[in-house]
Amino acid sequence: MDIWGETKIDFLGKRRITFVISTVIILMGLWAILAIPMGKANLGTDFSGGVSVQFRFEKPVSMETVRPLLAENGFKDANLQQLAGNDKLLVRLKRTEGDLSAVSRSLGDVLAKGMPDNPFVVDSTTEVGPTVGKKLQQDALWAILFSLLGILIYVGWRFDFRFGVAAVVATFHDVLAVMALLYILDKEMSLLIVTALLTVAGYSLTDTVVVFDRIRENMHKKTKEEFVPLINRSVNEVLRRTIVTSLTTLLATLALLLLGGEVIHDFALSLFAGILVGTYSSIFIASPVLLFWKEKGRASVAVAKA
Repeated sequence: MDIWGETKIDFLGKRRITFVISTVIILMGLWAILAIPMGKANLGTDFSGGVSVQFRFEKPVSMETVRPLLAENGFKDANLQQLAGNDKLLVRLKRTEGDLSAVSRSLGDVLAKGMPDNPFVVDSTTEVGPTVGKKLQQDALWAILFSLLGILIYVGWRFDFRFGVAAVVATFHDVLAVMALLYILDKEMSLLIVTALLTVAGYSLTDTVVVFDRIRENMHKKTKEEFVPLINRSVNEVLRRTIVTSLTTLLATLALLLLGGEVIHDFALSLFAGILVGTYSSIFIASPVLLFWKEKGRASVAVAKA
């Protein structure tokens, strides 16, 4: 059953408005990136350096119990992770003054006083130094840049170089949009967030390739249709597929966001925002960039002939 019926939306007619919106998003995302070396970003222990202490309890322990307990005793920025069996808890703290043993003792004292009926031992205490954190920052940046290069090569090989450029612009736009959102909400940047950004890049590419595939298919039909109506028709033809796919993925991500717990909350939020903006960019960014590239090419040919 066809729920929506045939659509004839002039997507490219709205490209000036969407370009203004996307320019603002990109500028905000670039500022979020620049804030990292400027020391204004909320970096997790992975990137800023810090201390990780692993506790093993006699009985299962709940993070909902430990989190307010630590917050009340001066460790409100502690990052908690429950390990297998629910009797192990990993506590990460950003760089603090003092040695490892002092930090471990302080945490242990708080937990011992707050949960006297659940004895524990310290399994391990490790430190991530600022040098290691800076190296991880660089590695994360290279991972994102290499993924964008891979997208350019793949789409350029499968379709055409101009398609590759449009796909990279749309994907870069989506990554920056998620970065901007996390910066505005003051969410902690960690390796888990980098994983989310790479996942968003992959989803954005998949959505964009579906649109590009239909555009290429219609181009090969050798009709006399102009490029603008051809793109609009192609996007309208895959619109229902795009909406259904996005809604299905959003529902699954929303479940993670609402029910997944504190540990993966920011990860799920990044995915949720990335899917929304990825759907938007595949329709309103990738195709207009492709049109702009084609018009620029025509203008260059016209100038050369003149």
